[in-house]
Amino acid sequence: MTKDAPRVWITRASPGAEATAARLSALGLSPLVDPLLEVRDLPWTVDLAGIGALAFTSRNGVAAFARTRPERGLPVFAVGAATADLAAEAGFSRIESADGDVAALAALIAAHRTGFEGAVLHPAAAEPAGDLASPLAGAGIETRTIAVYESVVRAPSAETLAALESLHAVLLHSPKAARALAAVLAKHPAPGLKAFCLSPAVAAPLVALSVDGRLGPVAAAPRPRETALFDLISP
Repeated sequence: MTKDAPRVWITRASPGAEATAARLSALGLSPLVDPLLEVRDLPWTVDLAGIGALAFTSRNGVAAFARTRPERGLPVFAVGAATADLAAEAGFSRIESADGDVAALAALIAAHRTGFEGAVLHPAAAEPAGDLASPLAGAGIETRTIAVYESVVRAPSAETLAALESLHAVLLHSPKAARALAAVLAKHPAPGLKAFCLSPAVAAPLVALSVDGRLGPVAAAPRPRETALFDLISP
């Protein structure tokens, strides 16, 4: 990475932000880590009697569950490869990945319905980004959602705000982070800043800002994977 490498603002919460920064550096880009979200574990308990499988829609859900519960024998359904990888690191061995969004995850679980007995436990955020329970209920699968963590919006630093127009791009990994950025740009427009988003759902809160000139071009990855997100970046 040279000193003139394009700077890219990473808005995702730690520790994911640091992992993204390392990958960007390896690509010759200069990461600016200043999360717009902070992840906090919530107190929770659950009776696993009658639970046949676990469904994780984020790495944060895996981490929060693994820190609290020792059970690793249940089959795991993960929303994507990164979440599946963390589940494997946490000690789970029976893992299926949807490699998509919440709708793809629901379809995956329904397709494997004969592989487990009981309800699906969904350790989730206090404000889940998507509805997993409804499509599973339509498939006759009981889902129990429990909040194991919350994402709290945090303000960017004064240094980041001052550098907005000199940044090459900003990366958004969640709709909540995108909404937080939209609130920032309402007061601090950055028409030269490009926004690269993990999915169309993440991009949605920013489209209007791009149209009215408070933000530059907004692009969404064709697949909700970080590798696809990086493919959008063209210095």
